[in-house]
Amino acid sequence: MNVYEAILKRRSIRRFKNKPVGYDILEKCVNAARLAPSAMNMQPCEYIVVDKKELVEKVFESVILSGSIPEKQPAAYIIILVNQNVRKDGYKHDVGLAAENIILTALENGIGSCCVGAFNEEKLRSLFSIPHNYIIELVIALGYPDEEPIVEDVKDSTNYWYDENGTRHVPKRKLKSLLHRNEF
Repeated sequence: MNVYEAILKRRSIRRFKNKPVGYDILEKCVNAARLAPSAMNMQPCEYIVVDKKELVEKVFESVILSGSIPEKQPAAYIIILVNQNVRKDGYKHDVGLAAENIILTALENGIGSCCVGAFNEEKLRSLFSIPHNYIIELVIALGYPDEEPIVEDVKDSTNYWYDENGTRHVPKRKLKSLLHRNEF
């Protein structure tokens, strides 16, 4: 699968199989993240890989992963931190680029993912003894997919929905509705 094919295939996964993800894959994802572009090459991002079952369950209780059910929870998480001693602001692009590298590397290895921006920061900070000079910016849920969301053109809303079989449908805007060439 080439990069463009991976991008076309990638969907946020909210239901995962009860199967562990090998640490070698998780480490590979973080290595891909560290190689992402970084503004002024400051590299403020650091990462916590969570793959110990008891800790994964505690993270699951600390995040809002829309559409998940307890027995379909992820096998692992990668928490993206920003070291404020390196950079206090202007790091959002770094985080996004690192996250996309994680997601695409995971997909290449058969692992589904879901970026989670809604979480209980204090619970996570306490659980992992994260110093206060670090911002918990993003949590990425990872695991073997137990769903195959369908992409479709937007009709009335961009809200995803489930059909009678429990399949998630993800409406996306048509390319022609957002692409402008040489003028607006």
